[in-house]
Amino acid sequence: MTMKQTLIALGAGVTLATGLGAQAECLSDAAVGAMASHYAAKTPAPNFPALSDADGACTRAKFNALLGARLGKVVGYKAGLTNPAVQKRFNTDKPVWGKLYEGMLRPGGSTVPAAFGARPLYEADLLVRVKDAAINHARTPEEVLQHIDQVIPFIELPDLVVQAPPQLNGAGVGAINVGARLGIAGQPIAVPAMRGERYALLDALERMTVQLTDHSGALLASGKGSDILGHPLNAVVWLAQALQQEEITLQPGDLVSLGSFSPLLPPRAGLSVTATYVGLPGAQPVQVHFQ
Repeated sequence: MTMKQTLIALGAGVTLATGLGAQAECLSDAAVGAMASHYAAKTPAPNFPALSDADGACTRAKFNALLGARLGKVVGYKAGLTNPAVQKRFNTDKPVWGKLYEGMLRPGGSTVPAAFGARPLYEADLLVRVKDAAINHARTPEEVLQHIDQVIPFIELPDLVVQAPPQLNGAGVGAINVGARLGIAGQPIAVPAMRGERYALLDALERMTVQLTDHSGALLASGKGSDILGHPLNAVVWLAQALQQEEITLQPGDLVSLGSFSPLLPPRAGLSVTATYVGLPGAQPVQVHFQ
């Protein structure tokens, strides 16, 4: 059975078994199943009406049930719309979250099709890896840093799935699992054990400039560390609390995508993109090639 056939079959019978589902009005099983089949086929799905937060969470849970059945185990989570400039694009003032599945992450220097999804895009991002479950109680970037063991340069390759992505509202972006499709992970930076070095890393994450350049070195886009909720590790604080509202906790080894330091840009065949983290000690550039 193909991925498309599997997702359609699952979509016909999936029912939401979460606390959110009993009362939330969300997209029907048939509509979510059809969206999943479009995701599998990399063809744009029809847009759906603007969703409330409850509608979006309910729809995301249904969509994740289908994706998880085909894509395998969850390896982490994606905090999306953590940059006010990106929030404005989707007419919202709050982040959303989705799940990352095994097989979504590729090593730095990978080549991927420019048409890797129905509505493919790329953006400068950053991953962190959870060291211990105490991260679920972190309330500041400093506390988050105590409970992660790696910071990883990352070019995210989201797929906004629907025919007209600009018509999505924030909850709608959440409903499509925040467009999680692929991502290019660079060389990890180990979080230092010494307190002074950790403080230096904490400061660098806020002050760094993240640049996207093409193969000729021309600047495609840039942003600052502080563009994500004032400090990129605030995305982890927000995510941990949001997950706990749905009885999910971050676990050791989980990866967390912090959000976009850059605008979302469309790929094209023949383009090579490099993300450079200026001012972040130990960060090596990460690159993706589109064919």
